[in-house]
Amino acid sequence: MRPLSQLMIVSALLFGGAALAGRPVTEYQPPPEMTKEQREANKVRELGGNINSYNRDIQIEETPVPWAALGLGALVLLAAVPFAWKAYRNTSQEIAGANTFGNSRQAEDES
Repeated sequence: MRPLSQLMIVSALLFGGAALAGRPVTEYQPPPEMTKEQREANKVRELGGNINSYNRDIQIEETPVPWAALGLGALVLLAAVPFAWKAYRNTSQEIAGANTFGNSRQAEDES
């Protein structure tokens, strides 16, 4: 099966290349020469006329600063800080009271 598939691939490459080689070659045709007026008209058309008119037509819309949302966020943070501080203090006291690592009283009592 393998030699058959290799033979098919090689024959497809050979015959495909032969088919492409049989096409007639087209000769290069340079584009027609443009007059100076045509070149200037083409340049103006590509640039869109006056380049500086872009600034006059565009109006940049600036979005206002959402002061109400910023103020509400600040109030929420100010209201949450005391509760967070109390929770941190209680948790740190519990951890210090547990003292599971290092020298503990239970290790001293057993010896």
